Amino acid sequence: PARHFDTSTTEPVSFFLSGLEELLAWQPDTNDDFNVSAVPLARRQPPLRSKRPRTLVCHDMRGGYLEDRFIQGSATRNPYVFYHWRYIDIFVYFSHHTVTIPPVCWTNAAHRNGVPVLGTFITEWTDGERLCEAFLAGGAEAYRAVSEQLARIAQHYRFDGWLVNIENTLSAAAVGNLPPFLRHLTAQVHGAVPGGLVIWYDSVLQNGALRWQNELSEENRVFFDACDGLFTNYNWKEEHLERTRRLAGPRHADIYVGVDVFARGDVVGGGFDTDKSLRMIRQHGLSAAIFAPGWVYEHLGEENFLHNENKFWGSLAEYLPTHSICTLPLTTSFSLGMGTSRFLAGKEEEAGPWYDLSAQEIQPLYPEREGRLSTSCCLQDAWCGGSSLRVQGTIPPGEERVAIRLFSLQMPAPPKLFLTLLYKLEGPQPDEFAVALELTTWDSGTCYEGNITSLPEPNGRHHPRFMPAPPPGLAKLLAACDRGSHGWTSRCYELDLQDCSLRDLSLLVSRHQPSPQETSFTCLLGEVRVLDAASMVASPPQVQSLTASQLWWR
Repeated sequence: PARHFDTSTTEPVSFFLSGLEELLAWQPDTNDDFNVSAVPLARRQPPLRSKRPRTLVCHDMRGGYLEDRFIQGSATRNPYVFYHWRYIDIFVYFSHHTVTIPPVCWTNAAHRNGVPVLGTFITEWTDGERLCEAFLAGGAEAYRAVSEQLARIAQHYRFDGWLVNIENTLSAAAVGNLPPFLRHLTAQVHGAVPGGLVIWYDSVLQNGALRWQNELSEENRVFFDACDGLFTNYNWKEEHLERTRRLAGPRHADIYVGVDVFARGDVVGGGFDTDKSLRMIRQHGLSAAIFAPGWVYEHLGEENFLHNENKFWGSLAEYLPTHSICTLPLTTSFSLGMGTSRFLAGKEEEAGPWYDLSAQEIQPLYPEREGRLSTSCCLQDAWCGGSSLRVQGTIPPGEERVAIRLFSLQMPAPPKLFLTLLYKLEGPQPDEFAVALELTTWDSGTCYEGNITSLPEPNGRHHPRFMPAPPPGLAKLLAACDRGSHGWTSRCYELDLQDCSLRDLSLLVSRHQPSPQETSFTCLLGEVRVLDAASMVASPPQVQSLTASQLWWR
């Protein structure tokens, strides 16, 4: 069927639903298997329900369902990717189709990094009025059928809820049923999807008029009260934020103040001035909804996209609280889910562009310190996948080393950890430097490295012991302990901890000789793993009753 498979290539594709009839007629189909997310939502800290102001990203690009619709990837040169997952809380996939089901590659990439994904339910113009009249103006049965279908769709494709966007005027009968529809939809989504969400876009008022408020007001509050949050329109000023904060009361983190990166209309700041909008939003303790950050790609062009993307998100980092990983194992080769080649074990296996967000790996923090440190993606060389992480920086005069924070962690440390690192030093004198991993722990007073007779580490910094060879029984898993290839260096480490809580994983770059001069370094990271030794020794569960279906040989 054309909905599930591309008519020219027969490849499976992601799709949307148009109109009320298609929504109500939808039911699970055997051709759906490709579209069901295969990656459960990873746990992270703090959880979404915490009262900390959040960051929502609403992805709206050229109507949606572009190269990202190809579920098994495509040979796209310079595609759009998003990878600053550590800095955001919610990802919305937006299009102008009635029911926007997020392409499964986005759900997979977001879930791997702990971010929930919402689809969009939108009605607009005169068609939207007719659609709303059909399901809202009648009795409860009609709107309940719609909310039950939307919840079933989210549950079936394994994404996390809906942004609801009614952008047309409503009759008195229709607007009267809108709050009960939202309450029913929210309850259905919560019941069908663990941690599910329904967010309302600031558009119609309680009298049915279409008038964007750019704030939470007495006119739209009834819709906010019926669901999990409000996404405001973009043309606000500081007084709107003040009134919103007062009216929202304890639910201030459930207000997502809209920021249009394209800066359309009368806005505080978009483009590379988006930080001005975020600063003001955070001063009032509200959440932010960053709309169309694909501006970086669409407006500045695809050629220098990765550089501009790091610059854009780096300019906002001060206003984006980051998230911590709270489960092991942590393992990543930093691949963005795209590349100009494919690499395996440090060797180029296949040249040519590729794009597949489902293959994106866990992404780190991307620390930037003006002139002293930058982290970016390197497409020219990788250990595995399409890219490695390039860390460029300087060691200041008289100092021996510098620590670059890769991941924030928040979990109890197991008694024994194995860590592995694959790296490559570039530049004129790579032999000047040593590279290692550093783990920090929260200062608890009870945390010891090694056994109880050891002294506590000053300020919780632990330098895992280098292991020249893997311990017996783990030779297969940690095969490359002292054996890199194709210019990559491989290292394994172990660390014993007692009553500790993990805090940060950093890359440590040190120079062998202290120097009065500043020294610059460039290091590529190919893979990092943090493993709980106890769970590594246990044999993995056997895979049972494997089947293969939907095969197409070419």
